[in-house]
Amino acid sequence: MADLLTIDDPDDPRLRDYTGLTDVELRRRREPAEGLFIAEGEKVIRRARQAGYEMRSMLLSAKWVDVMRDVIDEVPAPVYAVSPDLAEQVTGYHVHRGALASMQRKPLPGAAELLSTARRVVVMESVNDHTNIGAIFRSAAALGMDAVLLSPDCADPLYRRSVKVSMGAVFSVPYARLESWPGDLETVREAGFTLLALTPADKARSLDDVAPHTMDRVALMLGAEGDGLSRRALVAADEWVRIPMAHGVDSLNVGAAAAVSFYAVTTGRPA
Repeated sequence: MADLLTIDDPDDPRLRDYTGLTDVELRRRREPAEGLFIAEGEKVIRRARQAGYEMRSMLLSAKWVDVMRDVIDEVPAPVYAVSPDLAEQVTGYHVHRGALASMQRKPLPGAAELLSTARRVVVMESVNDHTNIGAIFRSAAALGMDAVLLSPDCADPLYRRSVKVSMGAVFSVPYARLESWPGDLETVREAGFTLLALTPADKARSLDDVAPHTMDRVALMLGAEGDGLSRRALVAADEWVRIPMAHGVDSLNVGAAAAVSFYAVTTGRPA
């Protein structure tokens, strides 16, 4: 059973995991280095625990203590009860959902480990917007993608905003970072995957014509919002694919494009 501790000092060192949550650069440096991430909201906290992440501590406003009572009774980590004003002073924003948890990260698997059992993978290049990362993971989980591979410069899927937007789906889809880009795409190909680069380019073939759902193993490559996939990534692909557009629209937001493409890649695939 966790210790329930009431804290009224925003400078209390026990709250260090939660300080400056709106300072993106600070949190990008601190969280991976210290092996933690922040789960926000009751559902996300519960999903993190269900996925096997160890809780370091929990920060709750008073009205959330009863809601989270079963978690408090189950975990050995300390639980800090604070006022909404104090939570805002510590975190830097109004904590609408009233519940935060500091969770311990797990070691990431290697790409080869994920590729050995997957048949449908997402490969992201330079997707550094946390909202897009979260949206893509949520769609990947919902539509049955098996794994996600990230280029070295992609944003952190366990950053608070990514986790929140994904509604905890980042815990459902295993992911790994590729150490060499785009060189490690050859490793993906050697594992038996067809590399499909999603691009609005005129020379790209329609997803309907390519019929990726009939392929044995598919790696769908997605680029950053606006810039799309780099020239090097496009050259490394086996084929360029596109989503047919209407009404003069040239492309979709990468989160929306991902969802449409995941459906095309997974629907009706062999069991």
